[in-house]
Amino acid sequence: MIMSRIEAPRDQDTGTLVDRLLAGLPAEAVVTDPDVTVAYANDMASFCPSGTPAVVVLPRTVEQVQHVMRVATELRVPVVPQGARTGLSGAANASEGCVVLSLVKMDRILEISPVDRIAVVEPGVINATLSRAVNEHGLYYPPDPSSWEMCTIGGNIGTASGGLCCVKYGVTAEYVLGLDVVLADGRLMSTGRRTAKGVAGYDLTRLFVGSEGSLGIVVKAILALKPKPPQQLVLAAEFGSAAAACDAVCRIMEGGHVPSLLELMDRTTVKAVNDLAHMGLPETTEALLLAAFDTVDPAADLAAVGALCAAAGATEVVPAEDAAESELLLQARRLSLTALEAVKGTTMIDDVCVPRSRLGEMLEGVERIAEKYRLTIGVCAHAGDGNTHPTVCFDAQDVDESRRARESFDEIMALGLELGGTITGEHGVGVLKKEWLARELGPVGVEMQRAVKTAFDPLGILNPGKLF
Repeated sequence: MIMSRIEAPRDQDTGTLVDRLLAGLPAEAVVTDPDVTVAYANDMASFCPSGTPAVVVLPRTVEQVQHVMRVATELRVPVVPQGARTGLSGAANASEGCVVLSLVKMDRILEISPVDRIAVVEPGVINATLSRAVNEHGLYYPPDPSSWEMCTIGGNIGTASGGLCCVKYGVTAEYVLGLDVVLADGRLMSTGRRTAKGVAGYDLTRLFVGSEGSLGIVVKAILALKPKPPQQLVLAAEFGSAAAACDAVCRIMEGGHVPSLLELMDRTTVKAVNDLAHMGLPETTEALLLAAFDTVDPAADLAAVGALCAAAGATEVVPAEDAAESELLLQARRLSLTALEAVKGTTMIDDVCVPRSRLGEMLEGVERIAEKYRLTIGVCAHAGDGNTHPTVCFDAQDVDESRRARESFDEIMALGLELGGTITGEHGVGVLKKEWLARELGPVGVEMQRAVKTAFDPLGILNPGKLF
C-alpha cells in the first residue's frame, strides 16, 4: 500500500500513554519518532487501510509485554501485535492511535530437545533460523512459508501459515504443542503441553493459532519436531494444458503417493519466470508440475510419479539425479512471485484453497476472470493440497487497472467458495478478506467467533478491525 507520511498524534492522551509505558519499559524499547513509527503501519498486503501508530514498543521480556497490555487496558488503547510484517492480508496493519507491539526483539531459541523432539522458542525467532538450528540436532521443523528467511515463528502462528511441504507434513497448527500467551489485561496464561500426547480440556492452543493476534500475545511456543528426512529429489513435468497437469495431481494423490512437495505453475507464471531469469523453459509449456520425494528411495518414487504424469499427457518428464539438479528445478517455483511482480510492478496475491479434485476448474476459472478484467493473472499453487495463489499483476498508478484488480480478486474468492473451497489456506484473513470470512462462515459462525473474541478480549483492544 502506498502511503504519504502522516504525523503521529501528539496530544495529551498520547503523552500519558507514552509516560505510562516508559514507567515499565527501557527508553530504547519505546519509539515515538513519526519517521520511524510510520514504517510499522503496514504489512505487505495491497488495498488494506491502516492507521498511524501512537507509539511502537519493542519488548524483550514477557514482563515487558505484560506491562504494555496492562497500560493498554487501563487507558483503553488498541494494541496491534507484529512480527516481521511479511503477511499478505493486512493482519499486522496499525490501527489509528494504537500501540504497535513488535515482538522481533524476543528472538531466543530457549531449548531444543532431541529426546522429546521439541523446540521452545520466543515469537521473534526467524523461521529459517529455527530450521537450521534444529537441523544441527538431526531434527526438522517442516512449516516453510516462502518468506521463511524473514518471517517469524510468532507471525507464522498468528496466521497459521503453510508452505511448500504442507502436502506431506501439514501446516503450522500441527506443530504447535503449547503456548505462553499474555492476555488483553496483562495476565499470563499457558496452554497445551510439551508431551507427545495430551487431551486435557479445551484445545486453547489451536484456538490461538490463526487468531491473528486478536485473542492474546504469544510470548513463547513449544513446537513439535520431526526427524530430519533424507535429501529430497525433484521431478519436473511439462504439460500442454493446465487441465492435464491437474489430472496428473489427482492421479498422484489417488495412487497413494506422499510427495514432500507437489507444486504447479501455469503458463503465465512460467512465462514471467522465463522473462525474468531466462531459465529456458519451453514457451509452449502451459503448465509445469514439480514433484519431490524425501523417502529412502526417492528415485523409485519419482519414476512412479513420472509414469502417472506421462499417462495424464505430460509432454516431457525430467527427474533430477541429485540434490544440485533438484535445486535447479525448484528455482523456477521460488522465483514465481518475484517474476510476477516484475510484470506490472504491483501484485495482489490471492490464497484460495479448493478440493484437489476441483483444482482444474479453479485454474480454468481464473483464466476466464483474467480475460474478463483484461489483466495478467498468474497462478502458482501448492497443488498437492489444493492451495492456489492466483496473483493479479497491475499498475498501482493506474486507477482503472487498480479497480479491475480488486474486482478480479473478489471474483477469484467467490469462485473458490463455489468450488467448495475456502478463502484462505495459509495467509489469513486480516483486513483484506474479512467481508469474505463472513460469507464463508455464515451469520451463526460469525456470532460464535465474536463470542470467543469477547471472552478473551472484552474491551476489544487486541488488533481491532481484523477478521470480522
